[in-house]
Amino acid sequence: MHHTGILLTILPNIIFSLIFLAGIALFTINVRKIIRNIKLGKDLNRTDNPSERWKLMVRVALGQSKMLVRPIPGILHLFVYVGFVIINIEVVEIILDGIFGTHRLFAPFLGGFYDFLIASFEILAFLVLVGVVAFYIRRNVIYIKRFRQDDLKGFPKNDANIILIIEVLLMGAFLTMNAADQVLQNKGAEHYGNYGSFPISGLITGWFEGWSVGSLIMYERFTWWFHIIGILAFMNYLPYSKHLHIAMAFPNVWYSKLKPKGELPNMEAVTREVKLMLDPSATMEEATGPVKFGAKDIQDLSWKNLMDAYSCTECGRCTSECPANITGKLLSPRAIMMKTRDRMEEVGKNIDANKGSFVDDGKSLLHSYITPEELWACTTCNACAEACPVNIDPVDIIVNLRQQLVMEESAPPASLAGMFTNMENNGAPWQFSPSDRANWREE
Repeated sequence: MHHTGILLTILPNIIFSLIFLAGIALFTINVRKIIRNIKLGKDLNRTDNPSERWKLMVRVALGQSKMLVRPIPGILHLFVYVGFVIINIEVVEIILDGIFGTHRLFAPFLGGFYDFLIASFEILAFLVLVGVVAFYIRRNVIYIKRFRQDDLKGFPKNDANIILIIEVLLMGAFLTMNAADQVLQNKGAEHYGNYGSFPISGLITGWFEGWSVGSLIMYERFTWWFHIIGILAFMNYLPYSKHLHIAMAFPNVWYSKLKPKGELPNMEAVTREVKLMLDPSATMEEATGPVKFGAKDIQDLSWKNLMDAYSCTECGRCTSECPANITGKLLSPRAIMMKTRDRMEEVGKNIDANKGSFVDDGKSLLHSYITPEELWACTTCNACAEACPVNIDPVDIIVNLRQQLVMEESAPPASLAGMFTNMENNGAPWQFSPSDRANWREE
């Protein structure tokens, strides 16, 4: 009987530890798949000038500088961002309590500072609730065009709402758990020491005053389990959600393109071929084999393009700034990133299903997901890249897909085809002989 009693006492700790380890293991598996998918892209060196990269990450990702360009959503996002980051300090205590069977483990060691921490967590939790409720209203009640466009129909819209509802439930569980805990402390319940300061949950302790100690303990334990299992579930939902940007924003900004946004890099293969033609001493041995121009599928893009796709939070700031989209054209920079991520996920599942190797499925990012009409609507103005809060660069993907259309498929729009012909024949975009260029002087 004695051994049975001990087992029953530690059984919740064992169950919690198993759930916690399973949550971490599943998250690790999914993260490894994401890293694998990003590495499907071509190599690209983005490690130059590390000091500038660290400053950029601190300013844009940590400091939220581009979010605050639009003050109202920027401040609301700051509530949620700071709240979730700091409240996660308390999650460490909850995890240790779950493993060791303690209650408010840090309280005896931190003394009065613990009261300050819990009070701060409560204020932040309340601000998170304010931000999340405001975001839900902005997405579903107020008409904001970028949240009502076709590229957000279906799962993307539901995904955003699921996350917002989960955040409300998690913060609600945290605050009501503290309220029940506070009442238990006042009643002198066993294991509930007089720890913590509760400026927000203290306002709702009246709900629990008539409850028995047993009912209060049951509710406090329920919300404790709900809160921590909810966090583990939220963590494992991230790899399937646009909210993966919580983790991806920091490395994505660090690896940003530091050169001017409008600068298009030379294509090495073309540069090499031109040099061979211009160099009389060059030999055929210096030429290389067949070269592929542009990108048709995700394996032809760089790993940074694919990291961009995983970092996209589908906020639509890029699309709302895009002049092509504003004038009614088919292009949506947000949709370009979403489609790139969808294709990458499809290729990843293909590799998993075929024991580590990709089997041609007859699809590609170009044509199967993104149409030429979308690509040619882009003016390469880079308004989308400028607007993105995490420095995503949709234009780089668009240009790579265009290069495929022109240089591999010989399928430019008619207007461009005419210009190319004129440049080839006349050395200028216009349809007149080079010998006639100076005729305007005679008029």
